Amino acid sequence: MIIKNVALRKKEGLWDIAIRNGKIEKIERNLASVEGEEIVAGQGRLAIPPYVDSHTHLDYVGTYGDPVYNSTGTLFEAIDIWNERKKTITFEDVKSRASKVLKWNIAHGTQYVRTHVNTDEPGLTSLKAMLEVKEEFAPLIDVQIIAFPQHGILNYKNGLGLLEEALVMGADGIGAIPHFEDTREDAVESIKEVFKLAEKYNVLVDVHCDETDDDQSRGIEVVAAEAYKYDIGELVTASHTTAMSSYNNAYTFKLFGLLKRANINFVANPSINIHLQGRYDTYPKRRGITRVKELLEYGLNVSFGNDDIMDPFYPLGVGNMLEVLHMGVHVCHLTGYQELINSFDLITNNGAKTLNIADKYGIEIGKPGNLNILPAKNEYDAIRKQVKPLYSIRNGKIIAKTEPQIPKIYNGNNVEEIDFLMESHRQHADIIR
Repeated sequence: MIIKNVALRKKEGLWDIAIRNGKIEKIERNLASVEGEEIVAGQGRLAIPPYVDSHTHLDYVGTYGDPVYNSTGTLFEAIDIWNERKKTITFEDVKSRASKVLKWNIAHGTQYVRTHVNTDEPGLTSLKAMLEVKEEFAPLIDVQIIAFPQHGILNYKNGLGLLEEALVMGADGIGAIPHFEDTREDAVESIKEVFKLAEKYNVLVDVHCDETDDDQSRGIEVVAAEAYKYDIGELVTASHTTAMSSYNNAYTFKLFGLLKRANINFVANPSINIHLQGRYDTYPKRRGITRVKELLEYGLNVSFGNDDIMDPFYPLGVGNMLEVLHMGVHVCHLTGYQELINSFDLITNNGAKTLNIADKYGIEIGKPGNLNILPAKNEYDAIRKQVKPLYSIRNGKIIAKTEPQIPKIYNGNNVEEIDFLMESHRQHADIIR
């Protein structure tokens, strides 16, 4: 396959990309094709690496209102509802819902997903289903599975044993939920036990950490300290950390020093964080999202995730990472022009680092021929217009395609196509870049 005349991030002009034997062979101008080779016309559009969803729950998706709706919108009611719903979980139930939403992900240009899968259910049914889904969808999307104790480790019968069983079965990583444990002491111990298992099985760590507005919820310091102790910071992720938005600045200043030494990853889930947090506030109401901008400025790796799609925790969503980014740039105050351009890293390169796949990710010679072609001139254009990928390409083959939708205005006999572009911005963007 040769892709002709596409714009690339942080490169001037238009480029051709040759993908052969599944890998990117050349990135040059005016490449010649070989006989019979597929040619994709880029027409000046933006080519980017595939989206990465750093945090989701594919075993929950599509259960909104089943058995009841979340009337308060709180995290803890959602957990209670899920506790009832999981009693009716079956292998086929999980597999069919997860498969459908993975197709939504693929259609929206996502080719890498980290999903947290419940371990607190009889027979680990969800995990068995997701392991099969992972294998079946491997030609189209990489699914990374984190064993997740939704109801805690120490306050749930055999919670630790079930986590270890999940690792034996083939989960890629291990999680925890310290803020849901009964005491601070149990929260600390749960994190320490998770790191012991991670070392034993040589797996990734991704903790649901301080997903609360409680400014005294400080599991993050324990996660970072353990990551530093084991010297595995790049393999460790703290997801949510929404309590950080309520920490006082004196404590946060000290904390950031530890986070820098530990060099762990962070995942924010803008749509869900802004939806769930602040529910117990009157006014002012907190936004309830971690300090994304400050973490980035401190040189720490941050990425975004969908988290939930049509389940007790969040009622909306279609598996679109660009929709998540759109929410994120607003709530995190990342709307300066260069911030908007850079924000694409939150759903691409930074996500690849979070998933520990950076060595096989990106539009670079020798790496897999995986990319999206967007109907946009640059990153700003893509976010503003919320475009869908014209093509999603994997190993040099088109796996998803969106036919262009062109709105038209009819004024008598005059028909005008609307492109939502502004010439003044187009010229301004060229100057900046």
